Amino acid sequence: CMVIRPYGYALWEAIQRDLDRRFKATGHQNAYFPLLIPVSFLEKEAQHVEGFAMECAVVTHSSLKKGEDGHLQARSELPEPFVVRPTSETIFGHMYAQWIQSYRDLPLLINQWANVMRWEMRTRLFLRTAEFLWQEGHTAHETAQEAQEETRRMLDVYAQFAHQFLAMPVVKGRKTESEKFPGAVTTYTIEALMQDGKALQAGTSHFLGQNFSKAFDIKYLDRGNQLQHCWTTSWGVSTRLIGGLIMTHSDDEGLILPPRVASTLGAVVPIYRSDEEKEQVITYCKRLLAALCGEEHLQAALERDKNREIISVFTDHSATQKIVLDLREGRAVEKHFHWEQRGLPFRFEVGPRDVANEAFVLKTRFDNSKEFCKLAEVDPQWLQKKVQTVQEAMYQKALQFQRSKTVEVESYDQLKEAVQAGGFVRCWFHEDPQVEAQIKEETKATVRCIPLEQPGGVGKCIFSGRETKEQVLFALAY
Repeated sequence: CMVIRPYGYALWEAIQRDLDRRFKATGHQNAYFPLLIPVSFLEKEAQHVEGFAMECAVVTHSSLKKGEDGHLQARSELPEPFVVRPTSETIFGHMYAQWIQSYRDLPLLINQWANVMRWEMRTRLFLRTAEFLWQEGHTAHETAQEAQEETRRMLDVYAQFAHQFLAMPVVKGRKTESEKFPGAVTTYTIEALMQDGKALQAGTSHFLGQNFSKAFDIKYLDRGNQLQHCWTTSWGVSTRLIGGLIMTHSDDEGLILPPRVASTLGAVVPIYRSDEEKEQVITYCKRLLAALCGEEHLQAALERDKNREIISVFTDHSATQKIVLDLREGRAVEKHFHWEQRGLPFRFEVGPRDVANEAFVLKTRFDNSKEFCKLAEVDPQWLQKKVQTVQEAMYQKALQFQRSKTVEVESYDQLKEAVQAGGFVRCWFHEDPQVEAQIKEETKATVRCIPLEQPGGVGKCIFSGRETKEQVLFALAY
């Protein structure tokens, strides 16, 4: 399990804030459902329980007592065990069956921000931990078409978010039958490519058909006054996105954060040798901060942080991003390294010569570029233009990497060679669970997805030689 310290949790807050806005813009509302789920709920959907059984943490007792050896022991066995929430389709299904009576109650569009637990045998921080944070949307609809449209709509929301906010290119696609979510009819995914050439499943959206509505008897009276089972969906992303963010952009010197994700957008670092220079430089740094963030925000920060060595000036009234003034004692180079490690998009360096020239040096973390800027040119709009420029440049760099590491092969031998080189390997493939299992055993690669964008026409499967209309992406994955 993870302890996420404040600087890391700020990344999750930024992700949560932006996604939550997108969910609400598409008509969804937030709610909260129990952490403990009766085992009998899982048993109602056969594929679902089979898919999650080995990952469940189970609560069997309700209290503790002191044993004869003085140690605490479990006291009262529960009449029925509970699982600690691995996912919530079953508890949502149980409640939806009570809430939905008529077509007028549909669509029901609910999201929850929560923690879940899956008892992983091998953990990787941010990517696959026993407990992690996520959001899970669960919706119910009148028709299969509406539910399918919802499934694809939320996949698009995830893909746009990855592009616009995380500057992380993804491939939208459908999972094969052997890779889909347990209990789903169809699972869609966004797949990202990390700098080491491994794929990362960054988000999924599931069309559940009527599997869960029949298991939990979620019925509605239709427009013809007949009882029908609902059509449902679920979709989610998790703190795995933080791992994806790090591995997409960062380098050996530390984090590189896209400007829209960073809670601290930049640091103003004063450079001086004497007390006289110090006073002049710090006074000028405050003028720079007023230009970047507004005089109102600067004065509020100076009052709030007057006894602190780092003054945080918010760039807007929502207090979601800030620029800091680093007044700590010590060499400027140490401050530079401190902020560079933490991935701040921008560093503003100010020395006596800059004060004399009414200028400053802008250092951009993304490409380590330096730019000499005039104070007179700076205002909040100037800053936002820099944010937009760097955000788009980071996306384009990651997209170019993804394209350079995507190859198309025509035979199984070529596939095996390309997989070991890393990256996405695209090929014609006739879906077959036994063949997928054999390829995974021989190469460690899996079908990441069947891309939604297909070339059209037909080709020959790289394994069986059979004609097929679909290309797939193979890759080694986390």
